[in-house]
Amino acid sequence: MSTTPTRRKSTVAALLRTAALALLATAAVAGLAPGPALAREGDVAWTVRTASNSYGAARSSFSYAVNPGGQVEDAMVVANRGPVPLSLAVYAADGFTTGAGQLDLLAKDGKSVAVGAWVHADRGSVTIQPGKTAQVPFKITVPDNATPGDYVGGVLTSLTQADQAEGINVDRRLGIRIKLRVGGELKPSLAIEDLHVTYGGTFNPFSRGDATVTYKIHNSGNAALSGQQAVSVSGPFGSLRVGAAGIAAPPELLPGESWTVTVPVRGVAPAVWLAATATLTPRLTDASGSTTSLKPVQATTHGWALPWMLALVLVVLVAALVGTLQYRRRNQVRRRTREEARVRDAVEQALRGQEPQAS
Repeated sequence: MSTTPTRRKSTVAALLRTAALALLATAAVAGLAPGPALAREGDVAWTVRTASNSYGAARSSFSYAVNPGGQVEDAMVVANRGPVPLSLAVYAADGFTTGAGQLDLLAKDGKSVAVGAWVHADRGSVTIQPGKTAQVPFKITVPDNATPGDYVGGVLTSLTQADQAEGINVDRRLGIRIKLRVGGELKPSLAIEDLHVTYGGTFNPFSRGDATVTYKIHNSGNAALSGQQAVSVSGPFGSLRVGAAGIAAPPELLPGESWTVTVPVRGVAPAVWLAATATLTPRLTDASGSTTSLKPVQATTHGWALPWMLALVLVVLVAALVGTLQYRRRNQVRRRTREEARVRDAVEQALRGQEPQAS
């Protein structure tokens, strides 16, 4: 995205101001709705869709299985719904998962190393007259040394317009997701990393508190994966086990990506020494859209769960008991000291031949 000399704004910030990006992340990229990806009225004046050909009609996205060294040819159809001619830039970009769990595509000036580098449109721009459509062919060439597995990117159309009110240029984009599976051995794998558990007690020394379990899901394989999660916390030897409820599924992670998870577990007894267990069932989606559950992975960590309020009450009671014993001991010492002084005085008087005086 270009910027004016007076003010510079990041690509992401500018794109978030438009409904075009929202549709890119939902309808076009995520493939939630087949057919054209139409932005909110007034934002953009064009639509994009997949071409109807041997790969199918009314596809929600582009999806291919190609061996290393192979090629694919396809096309995107762009329609001008506005009253004036449109000149749009055309380019491809790699995909990535955002912190919000949505799929996004790199900006035009971003460095693509996979789909964005392998996809080449037959033109870098297209001009479309009002009410007309244009077909933009593209070719995907997979390198001979490409690593087997899943890759995600997209082919995009872009229009840069000046926003006079904001003093910037805004890049409005519409695109369609490309999911590419490079042939070879598929090794789907999710790992649970950096697992931790912390415990928060309550003011009531005899009630239960809440634990917080955090960990990172790492896609350590070569296939795009989602997953089903389960988290439980227990005391020593598996006693007083409590499971977390309503854990949201993580987004589909691309190979190499990670996702941080924070899970609250309610009603955990302060059992002094806790065991937190996270179980993750990877879910693999094939080209037809069907999902297969893979062998679950599991990790366990430990942490302290001390009943702090109860411990405080015990400390106060012990301190009071110790204080009482010390007070009594001091009194006994004082009485013994006075008695010893009285006896000593009596002895001294007797030695001097005096009649002892009562004290």
